[in-house]
Amino acid sequence: MMAKISTEKLNLWYGDFQALLDVNASFEPNRITAIIGPSGCGKSTMLRVFNRMNDLIENVKTSGKVLVDGVDILDLDADLVKLRKEVGMVFQRPNPFPLSIYENIVFGKRVHAENIKRDKLDETVEMSLKSVLLWDELKDRLKESALRLSLEQKQRLCIARLIAVKSDVLLMDEPCSTLDPQATAKIEELMRELKNKYTIIIVTHNMQQAARVSDDTGFMLLGELVEFGKTEEIFTAPKDKRTEDYITGRYG
Repeated sequence: MMAKISTEKLNLWYGDFQALLDVNASFEPNRITAIIGPSGCGKSTMLRVFNRMNDLIENVKTSGKVLVDGVDILDLDADLVKLRKEVGMVFQRPNPFPLSIYENIVFGKRVHAENIKRDKLDETVEMSLKSVLLWDELKDRLKESALRLSLEQKQRLCIARLIAVKSDVLLMDEPCSTLDPQATAKIEELMRELKNKYTIIIVTHNMQQAARVSDDTGFMLLGELVEFGKTEEIFTAPKDKRTEDYITGRYG
């Protein structure tokens, strides 16, 4: 099976500081991969490489390859609009637009295509909200501001926005860090449902969360991908002492 995303000798610098060191990784489709490691180790930097979000930061330089469906997205002529449609991102703090629930979901559709008929937009809204298990809760509130939703509902809505534009890959940067345990459990359950159709890569500080939801885990330290493999093996029989020290709480 071809990897959905793979990296070959990926390096990244912020000015003179090297944040990623020769990262080689392979992310398979329809699996949840967790990236763990202490603060500042390069987890979020690597995640943002996958949809070229680091391009928005000054003095960023990359080398190596990042293949999405076999195409190197670091090429100068890479289509960034297409890439960010296919590889969507959910952030630590849910960031709905100050628009209605309905307009939040169709926003990307309107950006990527003109003159979509209203019934098609209606279908997209219903499908997207059903995908994140929000349709029954919100179907009579679509004209309300998305800013009035609970934190958990806002995070689900942000995921629904990606589903609406048909993203293949969902990047999640600490998606539960602002949520209480009950809301976190619901988002984790949603991730398990979504992996049937999407490839999910999650950055998390919460090792219990990584153990609960992910199929594969990568451990990062000081910009290096120290170890990468099946979650069960990483947590029960890590091959690298640094991984073992981190997982058992002796480091970081």
